[in-house]
Amino acid sequence: MDKTLDNKGRWRNVIISFRMSPQERDDLNVRVKLSGLTKQDYIIKRLSERDVIVQPNTRVYKALRNQMADILTELRRIENSANIDSDLLDIIQIMTQTYNGLAEKEKS
Repeated sequence: MDKTLDNKGRWRNVIISFRMSPQERDDLNVRVKLSGLTKQDYIIKRLSERDVIVQPNTRVYKALRNQMADILTELRRIENSANIDSDLLDIIQIMTQTYNGLAEKEKS
């Protein structure tokens, strides 16, 4: 059986698992989609306290578009800002940072 090595020549054969609530899982999945990374790479970078650098590609743009549509639907449903869910605010903040980062990359 051939070993699959990462980009630094390491063989990743250790499995780590943990439990999450459905809401935490959904939040993680949104963050992973918006990063353009695999879930494994995203978690490793975050646990290593390294910055997650979004690599713009069609998957990231599609995830951003779909997430924006979901946010728009939710904002239309909300009557006033007192009813905004903190999870929604977190997602809006992540998306704002992602958009700003993509805009900076396009300028350079």
